Amino acid sequence: MPETEGLTEIFKDLFSPDKILIVVRSGIILIFGLPLIFFIAKWLRKHLPSKMTAQQKMLISKSVLYLGVTLLIISILNDLDFKISHLLGAAGIIGIAVGFASQTSVSNIISGLFLVFEKPFEVGDVITVNGTTGIILSIDLLSIKLRTFDNKLVRVPNETIIKSEVINVTRFPIRRVDINVGVAYKEDLSRVKKILLDIADKNTLCLTEPEPMVIYSGYGNSSVDLLFLAWTVKEDWFKLKNTLMEEIKARFDAEGIEIPFPHVSLYAGEKSKPISVIVEKELNDRDKSSEPENQNKEEKESQ
Repeated sequence: MPETEGLTEIFKDLFSPDKILIVVRSGIILIFGLPLIFFIAKWLRKHLPSKMTAQQKMLISKSVLYLGVTLLIISILNDLDFKISHLLGAAGIIGIAVGFASQTSVSNIISGLFLVFEKPFEVGDVITVNGTTGIILSIDLLSIKLRTFDNKLVRVPNETIIKSEVINVTRFPIRRVDINVGVAYKEDLSRVKKILLDIADKNTLCLTEPEPMVIYSGYGNSSVDLLFLAWTVKEDWFKLKNTLMEEIKARFDAEGIEIPFPHVSLYAGEKSKPISVIVEKELNDRDKSSEPENQNKEEKESQ
């Protein structure tokens, strides 16, 4: 039968020794080629010159990875006798359709390239964007990955980074600690200032250049407000802030300097009756003075 003979020929052609050899060879290339490409990309990322930034190393590594995988796939398809021209034609048609549907992705890729060349931050920096603060784990073509200090992963699209205000907290080697301090109006401000500067001078985490400063920031509702400024290396910022807060409280207690809490004054107005206030001590005195009278009444009632 002609149909049976035709199927037999197709079956023989598919499972001919040559075809099986090609499939086996392609499988071996795929099995050993992919791990090799990943290894080369990872090796490049670790051994590129140290003068290159982390994101430049990452970009080169990923470019080698994507290019290697693409060449590997094209090589396997070519070995399988697949017409590359057909694939390119189909890819062109699909690319046009995908291009219209992925304008956001293209925008993120272009924004990612701008970030790589502009270098406003690097992998390992601490940044704040749209109210989120975290350490940069990676800078990819579509987004950057942040790890917050409470160990959450945040993905921020590159387009958002370009359009938003970004604060690089650790760009420079030193940072300033700002501490607001309030003291009572009765305190000697020059003495308070000397004590604060002495605290900074004795703290080994504080830098002498730039030197610490005390600025009088204003008169508050219940205190004179001061701003205490001290500089330190960026790695010790949290530690210095905590130690200064502890040392200021301990030193003020030892020196008898009052850190006041807010006070509220009650005023009823000129035409209103005065607000009567009974002090707790007066209440106790009244209770004590009324005790004999109460005893006398109880004795008379008993009689």
